Amino acid sequence: MWKRPSGSGGRQAFSLVHRYIQHFNEVSGNKSAAIRRRSKIPGVTITQYVPHLPEGKMHPDFQCKVTPVNVKEGHVLVVFKAVVVGEPKPKVTWSRIKGTISDKEKYKNKYDEATGEHILEILNVSAEDDDTYKCIAVNEFGKAVCTTALHLKEVLTNPSDFRKLLRKTKVNYDENQTGNYEAEEDRFWSAMLKADKKDYRRICDEFGVSDINLVMRKLEEKRRAQKVRVMSSDEDGPQSPSPRTGGKSNEFNRSMDQFGTEHAEPHSEDNAFLSTQHLKSNVDFVVKIQEVKAQEREDALFECVLTQPLPRVTWKGKNCVLEESDKYSISVSDHKLIHRLLIKDCMLLDKGIYSIQAGTVSCSTLLFVEDDQDPAPGGIMKPRKSTVARGTSADIEELAKEQQIKNQKEIERILAVAKAKQLKQQRKRENKHTKKAKDGRQSSVTNVADGSEAATGQTQQTDKKKDKNKRPREGSTNTSDETGEHDGVRENNRKNTTQDQCINGDIYDSSSEYSQSSEESETESESESESESESRSESGSESGSKLKFEDESIGTNKVDSCEDDEICEEEGEDDFENSAATDKNLSKSNKKNAVFEDGNPEKYKKKVKTASKKGSSKKTKKKNQQGTQAPGPDGLGDIVEDGEEPDQLLSTTDSEHGQKLQASAQGVISKKEGTKKQREKGNGTSTSRSKRKRRVQLIEDVVIDPGVHFIWGLSDVNAVIGASAELTCKLSREDCEGAWFRDGKKISDDANFKTWKDGVIHTLVITKCEEEHSGKYRFEADGRKTEAMVNVKDPPRFVAEDLEAFTKPVTIKVGHSAVFKVAFVGHHPIKIHWYREEEELQEDANLKIERASSHSRLLLIRCQRKDTGEIKIKLKNEDGFTESFSQLIVLDKPTCPLGPAEVIESSPICIEFKWRPPKDDGGSPVTNYILERQQVGRNTWKKLGEVPGVPCYRDTDVEHGRKYCYRIRAVTAEGVSELLETDDMQAGTLAFPGPPAPPKITDAYDDCINLEWVAPKKTGGSRIVGYILEKRKKGSNLWSVVNPSGELIKEKKYSVKDVVSGLEYEFRVAAVNLSGPGESSYSSEFVCARDPKMPPGRVIGLKVTETSYTHFALTWTKPEEREGIRDEAKGYFVEIRNAESSEWSRCNSTPMITTSYSVKGLRSMNLYWVRVIAVNDGGESAPEELPNFVMSMPLPVRPKFTNQKMKSFIVVRAGNSVRITVNFEASPRPDIMWMKDNVPVAKRVTVSNCDGSSQLLIPSSERSDSGIYSILVKNLVGQETFSTEVRVTDDPKPPGPVELEENVPGTVTVVWEPSPDEKRDDRLHYTVSKLDSTKHTWSTVADRLFNNRFTVCNIMQGREYHFRVYAKNDMGISAPSESPTWGREKKREKFVLSLPSRKNCDLQCAPTFIVPLKLHTAPKGYECYMSCAVTGNPKPRITWYRNNISLNTNTNYYISNTCGVCSMLILQVGPKDMGEFVITAENALGRAQSSTVLCIRE
Repeated sequence: MWKRPSGSGGRQAFSLVHRYIQHFNEVSGNKSAAIRRRSKIPGVTITQYVPHLPEGKMHPDFQCKVTPVNVKEGHVLVVFKAVVVGEPKPKVTWSRIKGTISDKEKYKNKYDEATGEHILEILNVSAEDDDTYKCIAVNEFGKAVCTTALHLKEVLTNPSDFRKLLRKTKVNYDENQTGNYEAEEDRFWSAMLKADKKDYRRICDEFGVSDINLVMRKLEEKRRAQKVRVMSSDEDGPQSPSPRTGGKSNEFNRSMDQFGTEHAEPHSEDNAFLSTQHLKSNVDFVVKIQEVKAQEREDALFECVLTQPLPRVTWKGKNCVLEESDKYSISVSDHKLIHRLLIKDCMLLDKGIYSIQAGTVSCSTLLFVEDDQDPAPGGIMKPRKSTVARGTSADIEELAKEQQIKNQKEIERILAVAKAKQLKQQRKRENKHTKKAKDGRQSSVTNVADGSEAATGQTQQTDKKKDKNKRPREGSTNTSDETGEHDGVRENNRKNTTQDQCINGDIYDSSSEYSQSSEESETESESESESESESRSESGSESGSKLKFEDESIGTNKVDSCEDDEICEEEGEDDFENSAATDKNLSKSNKKNAVFEDGNPEKYKKKVKTASKKGSSKKTKKKNQQGTQAPGPDGLGDIVEDGEEPDQLLSTTDSEHGQKLQASAQGVISKKEGTKKQREKGNGTSTSRSKRKRRVQLIEDVVIDPGVHFIWGLSDVNAVIGASAELTCKLSREDCEGAWFRDGKKISDDANFKTWKDGVIHTLVITKCEEEHSGKYRFEADGRKTEAMVNVKDPPRFVAEDLEAFTKPVTIKVGHSAVFKVAFVGHHPIKIHWYREEEELQEDANLKIERASSHSRLLLIRCQRKDTGEIKIKLKNEDGFTESFSQLIVLDKPTCPLGPAEVIESSPICIEFKWRPPKDDGGSPVTNYILERQQVGRNTWKKLGEVPGVPCYRDTDVEHGRKYCYRIRAVTAEGVSELLETDDMQAGTLAFPGPPAPPKITDAYDDCINLEWVAPKKTGGSRIVGYILEKRKKGSNLWSVVNPSGELIKEKKYSVKDVVSGLEYEFRVAAVNLSGPGESSYSSEFVCARDPKMPPGRVIGLKVTETSYTHFALTWTKPEEREGIRDEAKGYFVEIRNAESSEWSRCNSTPMITTSYSVKGLRSMNLYWVRVIAVNDGGESAPEELPNFVMSMPLPVRPKFTNQKMKSFIVVRAGNSVRITVNFEASPRPDIMWMKDNVPVAKRVTVSNCDGSSQLLIPSSERSDSGIYSILVKNLVGQETFSTEVRVTDDPKPPGPVELEENVPGTVTVVWEPSPDEKRDDRLHYTVSKLDSTKHTWSTVADRLFNNRFTVCNIMQGREYHFRVYAKNDMGISAPSESPTWGREKKREKFVLSLPSRKNCDLQCAPTFIVPLKLHTAPKGYECYMSCAVTGNPKPRITWYRNNISLNTNTNYYISNTCGVCSMLILQVGPKDMGEFVITAENALGRAQSSTVLCIRE
């Protein structure tokens, strides 16, 4: 019923119970219904006391966070500043966490009215002031709290000297030990870094450190330094693998294997950067970490699933990076998709926020640690639980498999697209070459120089695709280009391999892309081949010109990459000539520039010579028949298959490899020959270009299948000696066999190794790992390979037989000794630590620890009850650690029972009381309690015997009015506890019960009335033994007892049968305890002794007659009566139900007689279901419900504005407030939006909405607030808008200096500098005034000037003139700028009057425009002024037109004609005023016109 209005800023989805409580708190004024609000300022907590803020009111909030301060100890002054807002003005106080700020001399609280800042000043800062401070702002609507901190950097002069922090301890050290402060300091910091926060105080006490605050600051610095070192070590790059380190250098390989990468370079920085950046940019969460609720001492597990494999993520807890340790276990699945964080042995300190950072995305959640509701007896810590609390119930393993399959499908899709694109390009080239072959055209081949130019041009094009910044040097005569060409091969090949293999996401084989770009370059080359050849012959002296090759004569170029050799082959070339010179030049070039992988250039030279003796056409044809390699991303194909070693390259067949070497040699020689010929051309000697025809036919390119690749590769494995280890990889095909290698040696099945193949999955199992099995394992299949490290470790392990005996709890009696012994195996040395309740044990007089090479033994001598708890042994070596738990139970006699004893019943015949069992039962359950009693005033104690183990006793052997005292002892199998003595208890005190509740009538008949009642709350200290029921007739004063004489009513109900039919009765009841009857209850309602009536029927004609935002009115007709079926209705109940709720609420608490009702207190625009129920003595009728819901709103009304005097233009002086009030009518309540220039208004603008009006308020306006403000009122029926132009301005500043010029005799041109406000006010204009020396009055000669000059006519010589220039705008006029005096003295001459001869002249002329109209561009909503000058005799008739429509009769335009100056003023231009304006002047002698165009800008 009580729903938050839609306009409020809070949440909408309240439950019915919450809304009811909230409404109750509103009505009762209870402020306990506080609502938490989120502030925009981080670190600010807001509590709102009321659910709905009144209009114009605001809870406190901070405008900015209070800045923390870091200073040194002894600083003179520290200042905190806070700016608080709220209405009414909040009261601001300051406080701190660890102490108070009541010292007025040290802490000063100030308020700066100018800035509105609340200031806290702290004088003479000391170490005690290092604390967290709070600024609290409170008003009647809420409270806001902002926290900040004061940190002291250094206290000591030399803080690194730790010895200054040590104080003398009680431990007496040897003289040789006292000098070793450095070792003592290292031990201290090592213990502090490993310990929990709860152990800091204990460690400081052990080492004698007194200043705990300084230790905490230095500890935080050391932890930050540790993190920096860890991060720097991670950024150093991959390290060389070793059996102990786990092969960290292969992390890149493993991540690439997950994406189908077979042969990533482990030590390539480019590859590592490429893969890491790609994975991090594309990774996201399939399943995020979920909230975990764990019990104390239970393990908590966070787990998530990623979209892409990622070998490493960053876990954080409470803003600290978490690392693998005894407390935290960080793991990742084999496929690198599932990451887990296990928090062991959760304590209350572990609760908080935990997050994971995976690449560029992250997510966080909460860990809740619930306190154990059943603590162990005696305050002993319960043993650690073996259960694990998880945050998600989803099967993440299944989700990870689905994601892995999805990634594989994406890889296959990308491969298919690349292959299809390559096939498309291949078919295009085939069709092109086939057409050329049919036409019988033969292409010419350039000479050696031209061949080198083509090869150079092709290399330059390839280099441009790799690096746009690399340009070939023009005019170069040395071989530096060749050197760069060969030196860059290794890096290019490495990049090509990485880019071909990283096919996940956006990284894939880009051969199709290169083919497309090559084809585009071929097409371009064909069109420009002829012009290029001519330009090269004419400009031969320019050796550095940009070269292009002719595709028609050269064909398809193929560039193959073979580790460190780059071979450029051209199809259709002739056999080499002068092979000896070629070989010689090639050898020299290779010795200087080429880089050989095996370091043997002679071997390569020999290979080139062998290849050069064979015909290139034959080799080319043979190679094309076998198929070509797909080019890489940079245009370089891979000659070496993936996984092929350099020595395998040199062992390739001469038919294939020799051909590539021959092409490479020809390319190098051609380049050198071309360079030589260019030098000759530069010297003036030209050589004729020899042309050859193609001797071989172009061969089609064959598309090669990309082959087998890895779905996922091998992952590093950490195995334990004696256990089995498994390596698994997955290929893309089933029809492929592979081989396993360990450290380069092939593995075959034997007793130690088992290999098998299951479809596409290949597995290697090491049955029983030994230390010599550590090493690098490799799997090869179809030229592809994947590697991983197997690290066989020997961590400590417990012997199974001893471990089973160790984990069994050990139970002993107090004073006896306990022995724990366990055997173990593992790589030595092994560190052994014993713990009791997570506290490490050290040897002393009562504790002995035996540490042997194969076992360890713990002896606890003379154990006490406090020694009970969890015993843990932890073994650790360089390969890992393990731990096991046991339980020690020390039995002792119980502690005394807990008091005070509570009296349950005290009567003259008995005393019943209870107590609490012992806090510690000593390890055995309580079997009995021994009780003794003493009567107060006597010295003897009477034994009452033993009672069972229930802590309660009822003593019936008591005397009325006597006081007694009791002793209680607990009995267990281990002995009897100390006694508990109770307080005095009195028997037989007279205490009568209180009155019960009034009886309720359940049924009434002619001869019987059934009643029931509730027992009294006050029993008088004894049990209720019965009740006395009385009755009274209506109109009588006598009460008669209903009970049979001498009997009590035992139950809380009774049937009264002594009644007369037709009479009315009332009843009351009294309770009776052991002391006697108590006070009677209030009387019940009158009830008539007659048979029950039939309930009434449904009401008739229920309807709604009136609705509004807060109520609606109902009317109905009373139901019909039918004898024996429906009786007359005596009243009615009205019930309503919110459309979002399922529960009905009754509007009237008592039945009403009228047949109309007004339901009030409704929420605006809410939907309600309504029903009416008729009632009488027989019960309630069936409810009559309206067929449709009722909306709390009046009849729909389209929004319309009611104030007809609203201004559409407002001018406001800068600094004043802007207030726009709009009144409207609308139903239902509309949504209101204010906009400035079609953009929502800024936050500094205050908008207040209420029923029927809306107001926009700018408290202090600025010039930037100028614009058109629009209000949009919209509801279900329609919408309406109104706009007001607001111009915020100020009195303009005067113009600059005024200068006078005379360009034409008789005129003066006034020129002035613009006003500084001209740029900020586009409506600013100027007025020029003139003072004639003969008139002594100022007259305006020009107004509304938008330029900075004006020519004044009719200047008489011999007179002095002064001019003033004013700047004007909508607000007012500026001070004048004075001009210098203008005018000169006229020399008086002798006056001679000469009368001219009189002639008659005709002054009539046709109209002529002496000043035409100008083009105008005006802002929308502003004025536009057009003017021109026309002459003619007789006076012409002037007519204005817009778009050929006369405007003379249009009242929207102000037209004037003064002495031939025709003007037109448009007050507020709009889009309708755009177009061509024409003015015509017409008289009897002719007609003239002038036109212009008006443009409107937004």
